[in-house]
Amino acid sequence: MAMIAGNIGMMDAAYFVGRNEILTWINATLQLSLSRIEEAASGAVQCQMMDMTHPGVVPMHKVNFDAKTEYDMIQNYKVLQEVFNKLKIEKHLEVNRLVKGRPLDNLEFLQWLKRYCDSINGGIMNENYNPVERRCRGGKERNSKGSHKATKSLHVNNVTNFGASDGAGSNKISGPKQGKIGGAMSDGVHSASNIQALTDKITGLTLSVEHLEKERDFYFAKLRDIEILCQNPELENLPAAAAIKKILYAADAKESALSEAQELLGSVNDADKTEVEADT
Repeated sequence: MAMIAGNIGMMDAAYFVGRNEILTWINATLQLSLSRIEEAASGAVQCQMMDMTHPGVVPMHKVNFDAKTEYDMIQNYKVLQEVFNKLKIEKHLEVNRLVKGRPLDNLEFLQWLKRYCDSINGGIMNENYNPVERRCRGGKERNSKGSHKATKSLHVNNVTNFGASDGAGSNKISGPKQGKIGGAMSDGVHSASNIQALTDKITGLTLSVEHLEKERDFYFAKLRDIEILCQNPELENLPAAAAIKKILYAADAKESALSEAQELLGSVNDADKTEVEADT
């Protein structure tokens, strides 16, 4: 397992997975409804992902899903670090950055985590794993009193409402009230149509994002193949391979490295011509 984690380098395709795909993966796997990467900054999500991947290794009763302060978040990461130590996973946790809720730092860690989870058993989730039950089991004792109070309050409200509706003439609806109800129904129809329109729009945008991510992954795979080819011992010292790597490893995205690559090839060609002329 340590070897698998160690093979996930910064040029791995894992770090090109978009935040929407990461959020979809988390929400679908753990039955959550996160809308932003920063919502996973507490470390609880990461702990449960490891609990799903390696059942029984994570002490879920120590994981605080309600962590809001940095202190509570750090406790979650301590649990996660202990799990990594048990599994001999050599992964450094930038806890100070993660608990700040920085989107990029948390995205990179979740990208790594997804790649790791996918590498275990082919990413196949245990069918018997119940994420909601596992979360509730950890906080069951902590939340038991609050649940009791909520149930009691709900019971009182139900009794009050029943008593109010049991009075004489309480089921009669006056004319003005009927008009208000009709207007509310009309507003409800409009709201439903607006929700449907927005849902269709979101679906269309999601499909567009998925298409773009697949296209990005396709071209990244091509570039990775070229990089591996250029690193071949028989080719890496050739001028053409050096020129190609000049383009691949260009750091400035605003300027093309093509001119530098062409100059490199030109200088090599000129040197070859000079050497040939000297030999003749």
